[in-house]
Amino acid sequence: MATGWAGDGAVQDQIDATVSDAVQRARQQLRQGPGLAHCEECDAPIPEARRKAVPGVRLCVACQQAQDAERSAGLYNRRGSKDSQLR
Repeated sequence: MATGWAGDGAVQDQIDATVSDAVQRARQQLRQGPGLAHCEECDAPIPEARRKAVPGVRLCVACQQAQDAERSAGLYNRRGSKDSQLR
C-alpha cells in the first residue's frame, strides 16, 4: 500500500533509528575506566570483584543501595487500588 513519498518501511526505520540513538546515548552516560579502591561516601574498601564487574564504580554496595532507594522512592504509586490512579 502506498503512503505518499515515504517508503514501505519508513515508519519502522524511524523507530529503529530512535531506539538506536537512545541506546547509544545511554551507553555514553555509563562510567568507564577503573573504579575507586574506596567508597567516596563512607571510605569503605571496594572489593576487586566489584571493581571488575562495574566499570567506574565509585560507591560500595551499601551506599549504592541507599542511593538507589532514594532515587526510586517517588517513582511508585503506593496506594492500594488502581482507582487511585484515575483520581
